Amino acid sequence: MKIDTVLKVINFYPPLFFAGIKLKKVNADKTQLTVQMKLNIFNKNMFGTHFGGSLYAMCDPFYVFIIATHLKKDYIIWDKSACINFVRPGKGKVQAIFEIPKEELEKIKNEVDAGKKNFFFETEITDEENKIVAKVRKEVYIRKKAK
Repeated sequence: MKIDTVLKVINFYPPLFFAGIKLKKVNADKTQLTVQMKLNIFNKNMFGTHFGGSLYAMCDPFYVFIIATHLKKDYIIWDKSACINFVRPGKGKVQAIFEIPKEELEKIKNEVDAGKKNFFFETEITDEENKIVAKVRKEVYIRKKAK
């Protein structure tokens, strides 16, 4: 499936759909994705706040999507590891913005072509008052496909 198609249908992917996770905005050059999640019965923990697993799920695939959009089919791109630090309970609607500027994507391509394979990205999940709910660090593995 092409990455553009994935971005159009991702909101219906069951693990995201049932958690209430929605890709809300994709900028014109597909270097920035905005993801939101409203608190609901499927993502609420026993304390009435966002379940940590749902907070992580809203951050899972999006850096890979940005990279795959720009590097196309000549590269293998996988999430390798992740770390999430919970700062405060998430209530109501939360949001995360994933961004890799075009210049950085070009740098990543050049570094992968030279043999580098692991790259790190960070974002924050914020609430409606723009307070940090969690900080996320993702490691993405990228390599050029063998010819």
